[in-house]
Amino acid sequence: MVKTQRPDTENAQRADTENTQRAGTEDTQRPAGRRGGAETDVARRAETGTAGQSGAVGGLAGKIALVAGATRGAGRAMAVELGRAGATVYVTGRTTREHTSEVGRAKETIEGTAELVGAAGVEAGTGGTGIAVPTDHLDPEQVRALVERIEQEQGRLDILVNDIWGGDVHVEWDKKMWEHDLDKGLRIIRLGMESHIVTSRFALPLLIRNPGGLVVEVTDGTEEFNRRYRKPFYYDLAKAAPLRMARALAEELKEYDCTALCLTPGWLRSEAMLDTYFKVTEDNWQAGCEQNPHFAISETPTFVGRALVALASDPEVARWNGESLSSGGLAKEYGFTDVDGSAPDAWRYITEVEQEGKPADVTGYR
Repeated sequence: MVKTQRPDTENAQRADTENTQRAGTEDTQRPAGRRGGAETDVARRAETGTAGQSGAVGGLAGKIALVAGATRGAGRAMAVELGRAGATVYVTGRTTREHTSEVGRAKETIEGTAELVGAAGVEAGTGGTGIAVPTDHLDPEQVRALVERIEQEQGRLDILVNDIWGGDVHVEWDKKMWEHDLDKGLRIIRLGMESHIVTSRFALPLLIRNPGGLVVEVTDGTEEFNRRYRKPFYYDLAKAAPLRMARALAEELKEYDCTALCLTPGWLRSEAMLDTYFKVTEDNWQAGCEQNPHFAISETPTFVGRALVALASDPEVARWNGESLSSGGLAKEYGFTDVDGSAPDAWRYITEVEQEGKPADVTGYR
């Protein structure tokens, strides 16, 4: 089941978290995007997921979620897995079947995401539903209208996922702060920080009406890993901010019995990662290891989607309030796996193997 609503104004910012450039570089950054192929490929991957491995068969039935930035990549996968677990999921972004955002990828749309959410709910028999609402999260009036619609249609909001990004197209990866184009740099900051703030500003008053609400800030890198400089300057700021936002919101939400935390995937096989950076498909992704052998630690976005469902289904999720969490770390805690049955611990691998200059070897890391 899919419902759509067209925006009142032209979108100016794509809502979708994407990874940083890593393929073909010598630093620790990862390429844009988070997952594999066109919508048909993503649909095929979604069909391989099982509710059992996400940790909750219908465990989120009756829950209302907003995944802000669900066009593709991790946002799309998180929305799909929430739907598989039974949630009603509002999915937002700027790329629709009539409009393509500045990111320039027309293949993935929010309507496509909503259809995948509904299909996952049908497949799992949980009744999960996707509702597509085109939204520019830098436009306060569009975000206000989005939340008002959720309130009118559902009367509540239980899960808010701030997965808004789209800044990679503006990053000048090898330039110093003073060399980087200022307008592009400030656009990165707006996309990675301001969009999250605007969304929380309007969504949180609805979320706190009921105890047990969950806010998930999504970024690239754990708090420990991001103590390193994630060059360039503007990217570093954009990816550090969600960590601090989660910590701050954790303090402000405690009195309402709600939880805020920050979640990062590992090195994801996003649409752009596969078809643009490595020029492979999900079926032959391991061929990408010929270009960068450390690609062997990569994961599908379904992995972080399962991490999100595990958190949202945990009656003791408040123990994570204010924390920085990763898909690989949570797999150890909750026992879920990626679609191939492995559990890649990317950030530990990157720290202990790649950054130490060791040969690529994922033994003990997935």
